[in-house]
Amino acid sequence: MNEEKLASYERCREKVRALCEGETDEIALMASVIGVLHSEMAGFFWTGFYRVVGEELVIGPYQGSVGCLRIALGRGVCGTAAETGKTQVVPDVHEFPGHIACDARSQSEIVIPVKNVDGRLIAVLDVDSELLENFDEVDQSQLEGLIAHVFGNFSD
Repeated sequence: MNEEKLASYERCREKVRALCEGETDEIALMASVIGVLHSEMAGFFWTGFYRVVGEELVIGPYQGSVGCLRIALGRGVCGTAAETGKTQVVPDVHEFPGHIACDARSQSEIVIPVKNVDGRLIAVLDVDSELLENFDEVDQSQLEGLIAHVFGNFSD
């Protein structure tokens, strides 16, 4: 399973590199990353960005069912990731205190903080799955690496 997952992430990295190299617009980068991840990764039911706007997260580019439009910093999985600056891997969203259910079909979730080249938090990447325990350390390391690479303007 991890070998298949790693191969999928490698395909994503190659596609994202081809699409995004040289691009600096954050929204264009977000839309491209989402399009690739959502189409390539098995079990990605909802894939999107929430952008930091003032003291809240506002929905950005996404694919999947309708998402929550605004989330307060510190609230739910996305708000917690934004407030702490740490990736949140949630095997069962029903056990996460204060989970926000934008779609009742969501069972597990991973949220990655997104920082720009200056180290400022600009967004979170939110991925939901209809499967329990869909995300693990492989997803965390691969998504964190992809996000750092893209929003660090492809510096390794």
